[in-house]
Amino acid sequence: MAGTILSTLTSRGFALRAAAMVHDVVMGAAAFYLALFLRLSQEPNVNDIGSYALAGLAFGLLVGLIGLSVGMNRGIWRYASMSDITAIIKTACISVCLFVVLHFLIREPDMLPRSTMAISWAFLVIFLSAPRAIYRSYRNHRDTRRDWTRRNLTVRNVLLIGAGDNADMFLKSISEQRGPPYKVLAILDERRRRVGRFIRGVPILGAPERLPEIVERFRRRGVEPDAVILTRSREEYQRFAAIDDLVAASGELGLELLRLPNLLDMRDIGSDFDLRPLRIEDLLQRQPVRADRTRSLELVGGRRILITGAGGSIGSELARQVASLGPAELVCVDASEYLLYKVETELRRRHPTLKLQAVLGNVRSREAIQRIFEAQRPEIVFHAAALKHVPIVERQPLEGLFTNAVGTRNVAEAAIATGVGAMVMISTDKAVNPANVMGASKRLAEMFCQAHDMKADEGGTRFTTVRFGNVLGSAGSVVPLFEKQLKEGGPLTVTHPDMERYFMTVPEACTLVIQAAWHGMANKAVRGRIYVLDMGTPVKIVDLARNVIRLSGLRPDVDVQIVYTSLRPGEKLYEELFASSEMPDPTGTPGLLIAFPRVIEQGLAVRIFDELARHIRAGDLAGALRLVKSTVPEFEVGAELRPLIEDEKTGLIGGKPPLLLIDAAAERARVAREAAELTSAAEPRLKLDEA
Repeated sequence: MAGTILSTLTSRGFALRAAAMVHDVVMGAAAFYLALFLRLSQEPNVNDIGSYALAGLAFGLLVGLIGLSVGMNRGIWRYASMSDITAIIKTACISVCLFVVLHFLIREPDMLPRSTMAISWAFLVIFLSAPRAIYRSYRNHRDTRRDWTRRNLTVRNVLLIGAGDNADMFLKSISEQRGPPYKVLAILDERRRRVGRFIRGVPILGAPERLPEIVERFRRRGVEPDAVILTRSREEYQRFAAIDDLVAASGELGLELLRLPNLLDMRDIGSDFDLRPLRIEDLLQRQPVRADRTRSLELVGGRRILITGAGGSIGSELARQVASLGPAELVCVDASEYLLYKVETELRRRHPTLKLQAVLGNVRSREAIQRIFEAQRPEIVFHAAALKHVPIVERQPLEGLFTNAVGTRNVAEAAIATGVGAMVMISTDKAVNPANVMGASKRLAEMFCQAHDMKADEGGTRFTTVRFGNVLGSAGSVVPLFEKQLKEGGPLTVTHPDMERYFMTVPEACTLVIQAAWHGMANKAVRGRIYVLDMGTPVKIVDLARNVIRLSGLRPDVDVQIVYTSLRPGEKLYEELFASSEMPDPTGTPGLLIAFPRVIEQGLAVRIFDELARHIRAGDLAGALRLVKSTVPEFEVGAELRPLIEDEKTGLIGGKPPLLLIDAAAERARVAREAAELTSAAEPRLKLDEA
């Protein structure tokens, strides 16, 4: 016991607290003596010197004891903050009040001038706060410099865009952290309200339009800015200024454009500050969609979900979002062992309690898919497996038709056979007026799912098709190609200066896919429809290439060249989300529209796909393409494939389109009648449990 007490008394922590208490006692006495000196300097009374000395010592001891009781010296001076200031003020107030009361009870009240204790309170707050602040500043500077030297780091000169809370937090963090060293030269305010003022000693010099002028001013002083840091979100910044102009200006000045993480992510000021470059998706001219999580939970929560193509960019993000919604079981199916391993490893790390099955399987194998469905018995299926690279599929048309069209049929029929409640098929904008085999194969898949959805019995499998354009960062996206070319020093290759595409981020696309699935199941009267994601404004590929260069702190056509190549087989200058005959309707969910393309009868769809499978097995490319052309008459066969299916006598391609047994206008009228008969204004709830 004695040894424990001795160990405690001799420990470093006890010694530091004892030293802090001695400091507080000395500062208390010093504050009292200074206040008394200022008050009595004009009329000193030497007869009371002893009493004054004793009173100052008593006041200092009182300060030390009160500080100990309120926890003033428990704080670590290295991290002194507002809570320590609060404790200091509380100690000063209690000490002064208690001293006044005790002095009145023990000595005559007239010995001390009445203003002495008020002055003592002010000096006490200063004397207790200043050493802590000075020590913290010293340690911050010493530790940061020592860490930079040890890690051989170079200080980066940066400019901040945005004079708000995030800028203040960043300045506070870099003054205390031991991560990458930044020196903030100035702040630019896009709102122009705080120009001429300071945040933590850093001047706010002007609006972002003055960036070239401000950078040039620093360069004349011999200070070279290295980067620009955007402290606001894109949405906040866009309300007052154009982010494209900031990207262009930064690129012209050779400055890297970085983005501050969310203020809520800045939790640990002692760790490296997680700045990241501004990404291409930050420049999309569209507002991010806010999903209704309640609907997603209603669709997915507590149910067995199966995802085909779960290792791909869309499939893996669907798996992530579904896993976060609490399914009873998640089955990930993919033909690639490596991709399946990657997504399984990630999901098991993020959701250790999730019941997860990773199953190797190719949608081209009807028997394999049937076995998987019979073994897993999913309630909802997301079908994302597909071949999506247009030029590759154009060179190997039968492979694309096999995977995208016949593979979809295999999944759909397995879903019907095993009583799946809903199947969601991921389509593409290339299915609209297709100019390539990939788009035509996806249009065939759409038609097959539509035909079966039209004839789905009550409680039978419902089919929802979701169509959208390019997603940034996907396996076939142009952005990774640009980044790779940029890393190699360029040039960046663009097929045509006028080529444009719709773009959306992968997480946003998958969120809307889940919302579309909910709509498809909740609205029983709506059958055979195709949900289309609102992709915003199409983006020119050459503008995308320029922004990739600028975001790297380089200048397009100066530091990195852009080279135009010709259009590749099957490529169009622009894509469409709707055909001319498709009239889009709103769904009530932001970012989600609905269309009703022409539909073929279910029996005819089955016969067409039987014939298509026969051509594929026989390796009959010409026969398969003629069948596709007759089924999808808007399909524009590419110049490389056209000679295979041209009729030598007439020059025509293919035969007559198959009989369309369902009229779109009549179906639209039927849906309107059924919707009018609904007595409840509320949207029907899902009843997949009956499936």
